Amino acid sequence: MLEQLGLDSLDPRSASVLLGILIGLAFGALAEVTRFCLRRAIVVDAPDRRSAQGVWAIAFAVAIAGMQIATGLGLVDLSEHRFLAPDLPVLAIVVGGLLFGAGMVLTRGCASRLTVLAGTGNLRALTVMIVFAIAAHATLKGVLAPVRTALGSIILPVGEAASLGAVPGGPIVATAVLSLFGIWLALRSGAAPRMLFLAALLGALVPLGWLGTGLVLQDEFDPIAVESLSFTLPAAESLFWVIASSAVPAGFGTGLFGGVLVGAALLSLIGGRFRWQGFSTPREMGRYLTGGTLMGVGGVLAGGCTVGAGLSGASTLSVAALLALGAIILGARLADRAFDASAAGSAAQAATRPA
Repeated sequence: MLEQLGLDSLDPRSASVLLGILIGLAFGALAEVTRFCLRRAIVVDAPDRRSAQGVWAIAFAVAIAGMQIATGLGLVDLSEHRFLAPDLPVLAIVVGGLLFGAGMVLTRGCASRLTVLAGTGNLRALTVMIVFAIAAHATLKGVLAPVRTALGSIILPVGEAASLGAVPGGPIVATAVLSLFGIWLALRSGAAPRMLFLAALLGALVPLGWLGTGLVLQDEFDPIAVESLSFTLPAAESLFWVIASSAVPAGFGTGLFGGVLVGAALLSLIGGRFRWQGFSTPREMGRYLTGGTLMGVGGVLAGGCTVGAGLSGASTLSVAALLALGAIILGARLADRAFDASAAGSAAQAATRPA
């Protein structure tokens, strides 16, 4: 299909890098202006929590609906993708999701949000994403790989039930329920129509990524990985491509990660929102680095982050991805409550301390 698009001078891998850059630019710009982030949507004391819920929910609905329409038309087949594997590594997913959720509360943002913030001059976010990438790579191929292997060996055979498409009524019913739920949340959130429209465009990038890598760029003689929006593996790939680009070739994920940084930077500069920011105290830095580590490890164990599993994975109707999303939300809520209780306890102790 590359020849039909006039891209016959590019091999599939190079074309996938270009596709990743274009989708990343769009995601970075849209996420920057909408402040797209799951943490803001679920943390109780977030000042604009309801609006953030609407932004995330409409992106979720569009991602699922768009991808299932493409699947129904036979444009892309993800039946062999790891999201739909018949063996569910349930323990790894739950533990990973809980770790990732706690980590994003510590860092005050999920991996996608921190990547966007890094592009707007936030050096805290940039530092966290470097730690996140190192921790993810260590869990994939480094010193923490045995932990991943051990947890991943505990599986639940689910067969066709790996997809919600196996429920009565099939993919149409599952897609309708999830999409309508997302639209309902968006409409009752009070988010501005403009923000909902931009968030819907962001959600549409998910099926675009699947279609690009799974249909347009596929070559039977030089196949590439079928993937869409995600941040765990792309962050790790990007870091090590920067370090050893002569030995580690770039791919879709590398282009995506770089595109998000540039897209966010451009929109923040145009809108006058670019600001250099750093850590204010060593304690704050320690909290952020701990959170980045938890997200890196958790993202690999869970099989994705809030975008990789929560949007791209969920768009396939994957039970594994939805389980990961649920565990991330639970981990974030538990961590948020724990930190609130700790802060309240510290305040009470300070108030009763003798002068």
